[in-house]
Amino acid sequence: MEIKTPLKDDVLERLRAGDRVFICGIIYTARDAAHARLFELLEKGEETPFPLEGQVIYYTGPAPAKAGWVIGSAGPTTSYRMDPYTPMLLKHGLKGMIGKGARSEEVKEAIRKYRAVYFAAVGGAAALISRSIKKAEIIAYPDLGTEAVRKIEVVNFPAIVINDIYGNDLYEEGVRAYQRLEF
Repeated sequence: MEIKTPLKDDVLERLRAGDRVFICGIIYTARDAAHARLFELLEKGEETPFPLEGQVIYYTGPAPAKAGWVIGSAGPTTSYRMDPYTPMLLKHGLKGMIGKGARSEEVKEAIRKYRAVYFAAVGGAAALISRSIKKAEIIAYPDLGTEAVRKIEVVNFPAIVINDIYGNDLYEEGVRAYQRLEF
């Protein structure tokens, strides 16, 4: 299923844990240090470097681009490191996150409460994922190097819905399915 950013409620309502999607549009990159700064801005009631409403953040710190490339290798990083900041970002309108690994119960509850989704990108496929990125520009925190916030334009960015607005969790469903297997 192809979905476009910014994410709208009608799209979020159609997504279910386990759905494979191709994301098209503008998304933003941010990792640990950038999340801490975004969180601090929101706590102070200040504006973030990009509007959060309906947006998607990809947890990546891309490698430097080779000559002729838009961006270097851009694989997902482990999402739980953003968990302390995520509920606040969701409260302010963030609707999607892309990373790898499970989320905390607090984040999963915030995903349900604020009607957002968490997508997984395949770890180890960073070079392939990079081909989906058509434009990239640093828009905030250049002092963070590879972890600076980037605005990226993606076409057919592959991802899987892990947590949906209904409280479903693909990781938990997978464990239950495995436990039912007889060996």
